[in-house]
Amino acid sequence: MHAPSSTTPLLQDAARRAARYLETLADRPVPPAAAAVERLRVLDVPLPAGPTDPAAVLSELDDAVSPATMAMAGPRFFGLVIGGSLPASLAANVLAAGWEQVSVLYDLTPGVAMLEKVALRWVVEALGLPASTAAGFVTGATMANFTGLAAARHALLAGEGWDVEGRGLFGAPPITVVVGDEVHVSLLKALAMAGLGRERVTRVAVDGQGRMRADALPRLQGPTIVCLQAGNVNTGAFDPAADIVPRAHDARAWVHVDGAFGLWALAAPERARLAAGFVDADSWAVDAPKWLNVPYDSGLALVRDEAPLRGAMAVHAAYLLEGERRNPYDTTPEMGRRARGVEIWAALRSLGRAGLADLVERNCRQAERFARGLAAAGHRIRNEVVLNRVLVSFGDADRTRRVIAAVQQDGTCWCGATVWQGHTAMRISVSSWATTDDDVDRSLAAMLRAADHQR
Repeated sequence: MHAPSSTTPLLQDAARRAARYLETLADRPVPPAAAAVERLRVLDVPLPAGPTDPAAVLSELDDAVSPATMAMAGPRFFGLVIGGSLPASLAANVLAAGWEQVSVLYDLTPGVAMLEKVALRWVVEALGLPASTAAGFVTGATMANFTGLAAARHALLAGEGWDVEGRGLFGAPPITVVVGDEVHVSLLKALAMAGLGRERVTRVAVDGQGRMRADALPRLQGPTIVCLQAGNVNTGAFDPAADIVPRAHDARAWVHVDGAFGLWALAAPERARLAAGFVDADSWAVDAPKWLNVPYDSGLALVRDEAPLRGAMAVHAAYLLEGERRNPYDTTPEMGRRARGVEIWAALRSLGRAGLADLVERNCRQAERFARGLAAAGHRIRNEVVLNRVLVSFGDADRTRRVIAAVQQDGTCWCGATVWQGHTAMRISVSSWATTDDDVDRSLAAMLRAADHQR
């Protein structure tokens, strides 16, 4: 083993290497070169028989893997809703790794517990959610959906006199789950993990933008969870919460919102109208890297009242010396976890309310810039560009796929393919603080070149 003092030069070397990597992202092709991916084979060796110097380990890691990464942290990755980490958030992540605080008990890690308490309040204020809102800091939107659904399951079955945490679902009163026909697969996965089933859901027809049709909502009765979507994964469209939430609550149903990226629209005054009615739901799932631009992995399970969340998640053991304050593990599936709230606090501290609003609005305007340029060149925009998503087709499905492949091979930017409502399209997602209008224009030019070459 090495003495603690040897860690300092190693961390300094890591910081230099990471900084060099980030500084070159804007000038390198977004996808890794084929030769760099091929070279990854040098890592596939037997387990070493003895120790290796940590400096050599770091050098090997940097030399082999850095060139083989997708430039997701850069300004022209538009394939998924991934924004590169804000500088303050990335730096906070590094510092928090040095702290190595396991966010379990408040009295054990008071510093990070306080940061998470403040970060939660700031998120609630930024989104305009009820002041009573409680949260679990989880890995991402999938676990946030799971946690919100577990709270819903707890509340609904407790109302039927059933202790689901103690007795399980065997013999429990059935829970009806209502989703839109374009529900995200992460919510279906969460339903499966919660024992509610991904196939026994009641699907509601959607309109031409993927929004759940309020007029197609079935009659609600008995224990029911209505799952709404704030930001369709393809179009960015929002379910009509203002029409659906009151009807659900009249039937005593629980309303859960999959708001992985779209719920952040509430933080931008010019886009908040898209999410009208969503603040009246009972639980919300958001993904922090998607639009708050913090490092992966990080998400928030938000629940209007803490009691159902604690009822679903809290545990007690004699060896866990609990104080009077709220303990972080009372609201998350994981007991031992890293302090994800540190990066969220740092991102919001650095941005402030105005900076967060500007980030969201700027990315939305950049999506509109993409759409205008593509449409002006005669290409078909498939969606109403209301948020940060653009779907574009370049003719039939075969030609569209060839254009997407050419864009990816060109390397100026990276966009993925999708099939939505029977149409093959390229999906552009803009969600990075680092993306400039110049990045949009460079990427747009590359897209138009690719389309011209595939005629």
